[in-house]
Amino acid sequence: MSEQPADIRGKLLEAAAWFVRSAVELPGVRRIALIGSILTSRSSPKDVDLLVNVADNLDLAPLASLGRRLMGRLQSQSRGTDVFLADEHGRYLGRTCSWKVCRAGVRASCDALHCGRRPFLHDDLATVRLDDDLVAAPPLELWPTVVRRCTVPGDVERMLGILTVPHNNGLQAPAGGLGVHMPARRAFARRT
Repeated sequence: MSEQPADIRGKLLEAAAWFVRSAVELPGVRRIALIGSILTSRSSPKDVDLLVNVADNLDLAPLASLGRRLMGRLQSQSRGTDVFLADEHGRYLGRTCSWKVCRAGVRASCDALHCGRRPFLHDDLATVRLDDDLVAAPPLELWPTVVRRCTVPGDVERMLGILTVPHNNGLQAPAGGLGVHMPARRAFARRT
């Protein structure tokens, strides 16, 4: 039994929401936006694309790890993802590196222009480059505030509602294992 297009879109958006909730916990993440075909009425987009603005001094390893985990979630649906990066000034940097080990000389197939210069930055600018206007004003900013610059499909609007609800990424049992569960994480909000 094949999945219906609504199921595919739902799984893409669910995975994107997971990524956002995880990435906002990283100090140095300044903005997260949703871009690409998921913002259209296309019934079966091939991927989910995110644009993340980061501080110049952010260690990209944890963000790249989240990007790989997001890819893993979507590969089972025969879908993909790109986590595009821009700096705090709105300059496009490239994408997160898809390799667990990222340093110059490790892979001959790496097409990053400056492989290893900034670990986990895949600056394949000759292959993929986002338009400056898209980086400056993405169609849908998800965090730290929601900014809509396009008509948002209903399923994306529902995802936005989910992102604003306090969540519990896991349950913690108190010492002694009395079975009383407490929220492990705080509500979706910007870390200062």
